[in-house]
Order: sequence, then structure tokens, then C-alpha cells
Amino acid sequence: MAADLYSAKVQESRAYLSLLLTPLQWIVDVPSRVAGEVSDVVVDRSLLLKENAKLKAEALQLERKVQQNAALWLENERLRSLLSGAERVDEEVRLVELIGVNPDPFQHQVIINKGSENLVRLGQPILDAGGVMGQVTEMSHYTSRVMLITDARHALPVEINRNGFRTIALGKGELGELELDHVPDTADIVKGDLVITSGLGGRFPRGYPVAIVSDVIRDPGQQFARVRVMPTALLDKSRHLLLVDMPEELNEAVIPNEVSE
Repeated sequence: MAADLYSAKVQESRAYLSLLLTPLQWIVDVPSRVAGEVSDVVVDRSLLLKENAKLKAEALQLERKVQQNAALWLENERLRSLLSGAERVDEEVRLVELIGVNPDPFQHQVIINKGSENLVRLGQPILDAGGVMGQVTEMSHYTSRVMLITDARHALPVEINRNGFRTIALGKGELGELELDHVPDTADIVKGDLVITSGLGGRFPRGYPVAIVSDVIRDPGQQFARVRVMPTALLDKSRHLLLVDMPEELNEAVIPNEVSE
């Protein structure tokens, strides 16, 4: 140590010695460096996996919000259409919501969230943005049952908007189709004609859209033509509906438990 401190030659020898020992130092240091790199790789992979899982969760949350926004946008569009439909109705209307559907395939009925406590009355018409959906046939305190116009037990007085020809629209038990009853073979009805309520029968005021004529079948050997019409209301899609408040004197003139015929 004294020679190393005071002799320059010893210092030069130490420099050569350090040069010879450098490969050995590098070899000795290899395991430590490899362990460090492996540790970094493992840590980086773990962090990447956690970050990836976090990003996936955030992406799912954002996708859910986008879907909710899309649903809200469509609901707003439906409500705007419904409000536009309300502007075309002269009578007072109230917004109601469909909360249930009768599971019986032979009964086309839905349940709304208003009842006798909300001054709902039997026979009140129900509309959506497209037209007539049905009428109230049963009530409880806070809900009501609505028979759709496609129910096989339902009959609705209607007329052809183009020429005023009056007839009856009968439900057939098929959600997308009605049939006009006893239409003479010579009647002026063509595909595309708008069918509206005639106001006869006491339950539906005149002028509500009901259906569009989809098919007219005339058989030369038959006295009556077969006229099929497609409802303008979205019977299987509408959720927000309009309850038409009929005048008291008109509603009282109707026998409560009868369907409009």
C-alpha cells in the first residue's frame, strides 16, 4: 500500500492489472445485470397487463355510455314524434308509459302506468306517434289494460280518408294486419289509401290515423272485396303513448264493458 502510494511504477502496474481483471469483472457482473433485466421485463409485463386490463375496463365503460346515449337519443326522437302527434289531436292528451305486455299470443293487450287514481276511464283511446293503438278495457288503481286494435275481439269504425267511404276495421289476431269488413267489390279503395277513425261508435273521435291499405283482393265471383290494411301505429315497439281524454258526456254514453263496434 505504501509502494502504491509513493511509487509511480506500482501505479502503472496496477493499471495493467485492472485491465487484465476487467473481463473477469464483466463476467462476474453478468448474472446481476441479467437478473436486473429479467426483473425489469417481468415488472414491465405486469404493469402492461394491469394497464391493459384498466384500458379494457375504461373502453367497456365508454361503450356502455355510448350505447346509453344512443338509446336516449332514440327515446328523445320518439318523444318528439309523440309530441308532434299530440299537436295533431284536438282533444286533451296525457303521456303514459307502457309497462307490460300480455304474454297470451291470442290476446293483444298491453298495460300502462295510469289507472283510476289518475282519472283513467274505460274506453279511452290510446295513441302513439303513428296513430291509434287501442282503448282502455280494464282498470285498477294505478294501472290499466289496453286492448290493441289488432286483437281478434276488437272492431273499430273507420273511413277512407280520400273519399269518406265508411266501414269497420276488424282485428285478426295478427299484430301487423287488420281487415276491413264487408267492403263491396265496387268500392273505391286502392292500395296506399289512409284509413282514419270515422267518429262513429262513440269512443274514437273522427280523424285519427288507423292504417294504410296494403292489399285489395277483388274476386269477380264474390260480392265483397277483401281489403287488408297495415296499422300506422308501432304496436310492438312504442313505449311512450298518448291517453286521449274524451269529453265526459261522450264517454258516459258508452257501455263500459263493450268493445267499440
